[in-house]
Amino acid sequence: VQLQASGGGLVQAGGSLRLSCAASGRTFSSYVMGWFRQAPGKEREFVAAISYYGGRTKYADSVKGRFTISRDNAKNTVYLQMNSLKPEDAAVYYCAADEGAIVTTAPSTYDSWGQGTLVTVSS
Repeated sequence: VQLQASGGGLVQAGGSLRLSCAASGRTFSSYVMGWFRQAPGKEREFVAAISYYGGRTKYADSVKGRFTISRDNAKNTVYLQMNSLKPEDAAVYYCAADEGAIVTTAPSTYDSWGQGTLVTVSS
C-alpha cells in the first residue's frame, strides 16, 4: 500500500490541525493504521493507531485527550485530529500501515510508511 500524508503546517500553541493520510493499492480496510512522529534528534515515537474498522484505538499517553485518530475506509483515508497543540508536539508526522490484525505501537510492526508531514507549533 502507498501512503501520502498531508495537513501539516505552522500553528500556535493551543491550536488545532488535522492530518490526513490517503492510501492506495491494496484494500485499505485490511490494514491497521498508525501515526508516528519524529522530532529533530529524537527517535520515531508512536502517537496513535486504529483497527481495521475503527473499533479499537490506542494513543500515546502524551496525546491522550488531545488527539483523535479516525478512518474512513470508503475514502481510503486515516485522520489525526490534533487539538490543544503544544510546542513539544512539533515533529514530522508519519502515517503507517500494518498488515497484522493487532493494534500495535511498535514502529517495527508496520509494513508501509508515508513520506511525513511537518507540524510546527509556536509558543
